[in-house]
Amino acid sequence: MALNPEMRASDADRDRVAAALREHCAQGRIDVEELNERLEGVYSARTLGDLEKVTADLPEEDLYELPVPSWRQSTPARRMGGGLSRTNMRAGWATYAGVNVVCIVIWLLTAVSSGAWYPWWIWVAGPWGAVMLAGQAFGTRGDRR
Repeated sequence: MALNPEMRASDADRDRVAAALREHCAQGRIDVEELNERLEGVYSARTLGDLEKVTADLPEEDLYELPVPSWRQSTPARRMGGGLSRTNMRAGWATYAGVNVVCIVIWLLTAVSSGAWYPWWIWVAGPWGAVMLAGQAFGTRGDRR
């Protein structure tokens, strides 16, 4: 649904456009003087149409990243909220292994000193490992790339 250009702009709308302008300045599309002029226009804008006029000659997406692949969501807010990435899964498995090594060492030390050989560390390793495996096997489509 296209937005009505006559609709009043909110502070969040102005802040979003101002952040986009700062990014365009950082990428060299506009200089600092032009950034300041456009920011004045942004913060004095009353409608969404006024905000569109300020950024009409600037691309919405970085031209070097176009075309956006179909599997990638184009808005940064959606990209940040996704599932676990491969790096996060590796960190999760490393944490899992580290905690279980500590538990097994404690179990061995207490078992040798007390003679009680009940493998209580399985209650730490088992459920946690099952959840990690399920996350690995049934994660979102983007997680399995």
